[in-house]
Amino acid sequence: MSSSSPTTLSRWYTQTRLLMGLALPICGAQLAQAGMSTVDVIMTGRLSATDLAAVSVGSSLWLPLMLFMAGTLMGLTPIVAQLLGAERTETIRSRVHQALWVALAMGLIAAVLLHQAVMPIFQWMSVPPAVAERSAAYLAAVAFGLPGSALFMALRAFSDGMNHTRPALWISLLGLAVNIPFNYLLIHGGPGLVELFGEQLPTTLRALPALGALGCGIATAISMWAMALAMLLYTRYSRAYGSVSLWQSLARPHIEQIRELLIVGVPIGVSIFVEVTLFTLIALFIASLGEVVVSAHQVALNVTSLLFMLPLSLGMALTVRVGNTLGAGNLTTARFVAWHGIALSLVIALFNNLILWLAAEPVLTLYTHNADVQHVALSLIGLAMIYQISDSLQVNMAGALRGYKDTRIIMIITLVAYWLVGLGGGHVLGIGALPGLAAPLGVHGYWIGLVAGLTVAALLLGMRLQTISKAVSHGERDIQTD
Repeated sequence: MSSSSPTTLSRWYTQTRLLMGLALPICGAQLAQAGMSTVDVIMTGRLSATDLAAVSVGSSLWLPLMLFMAGTLMGLTPIVAQLLGAERTETIRSRVHQALWVALAMGLIAAVLLHQAVMPIFQWMSVPPAVAERSAAYLAAVAFGLPGSALFMALRAFSDGMNHTRPALWISLLGLAVNIPFNYLLIHGGPGLVELFGEQLPTTLRALPALGALGCGIATAISMWAMALAMLLYTRYSRAYGSVSLWQSLARPHIEQIRELLIVGVPIGVSIFVEVTLFTLIALFIASLGEVVVSAHQVALNVTSLLFMLPLSLGMALTVRVGNTLGAGNLTTARFVAWHGIALSLVIALFNNLILWLAAEPVLTLYTHNADVQHVALSLIGLAMIYQISDSLQVNMAGALRGYKDTRIIMIITLVAYWLVGLGGGHVLGIGALPGLAAPLGVHGYWIGLVAGLTVAALLLGMRLQTISKAVSHGERDIQTD
């Protein structure tokens, strides 16, 4: 017994080091990209409430599209990871090029949708004309950047699958560095520059128009293409990808390889889309409950979402590690890697809850001085401490299953757990439609629904991971790497 303990501890230490080495740069990249949205809100908010509303409404349309594209292209990561583990690097180049063809097509389709469909949607949403006009201009500018964003996401998925997650971090920081000055220049124009640098500015700069929401969209598009170009150059010249010869020649579209990517990736994209729309719909449902409740909901959600970045990034890293191990033919080790990652995610969730327990009250004062908002937000964070555990577990179980290329079941479980249990159950509790319920639970009912939905997702995904990992490790199910 004593002789086996050091070996077990060594395996845990090794896997933890490998996982966190991949996860921390991913987390940094996620935070940098979230920072761009924060900059958009702050800078347009300083100009006018109309421009802020235009950017907020526009973001609610293009962000789900972008996340669906990102999820679909994430299907490339386990494909590359398994091929790398199997030492079949000569086959990776063609797979990446198929992902680039798919990315370009998706980016162009998304751009056309934003151009053609926004005004009917705004009319259906009863968006005020002034907000709708500026939001349409904002989206028209963002649309030019979506193909670039899709290309970046495809190359990032390739890089992650090759165990190189740091480039996405540095390039995301570059995107943020490009976004900030272009945002300020284009949103605020000459008056903003004068406010910042004084009257000594040349007349040409002082005459620049303040484009508001349109300027924010142009800056976003510039950032997207800057990140795409930087990722292309990095994958072209870095020695880290030398064994793949990625840019030696361009592979033509290959139907079977595109089909494999879509079979693995589209369910991931749908799952992410379902999760995003869950929170969007909850925000719409509680809009009638008053500004205190809406503000408290947004504050509590923002605080917990920041802490969730690390478990989310760990799940993405777990996809790579499981894929690598499976590709190398270490089927029993892959099962250990998967469940080790789940255990680590539980530790991180408990640590996040400790942070919430100790720091929630002082952090809330940074968001608002309204005592009523603070009180409601604090009660919601108490519920969030419950779902932080199930949310961390389910996102890492999904990450492990993606390493096995088992993504369709994730989509089905997500639809049932998020929309039926989470949103449906939360709405019943929120409006007081449950028989025997004394009174509607309001926003707390929706958050109880979140707890229930995420818990159901964790249980179902855990059962699926147990079945798949056991079947593969016992040789009862094959893993294809070509």
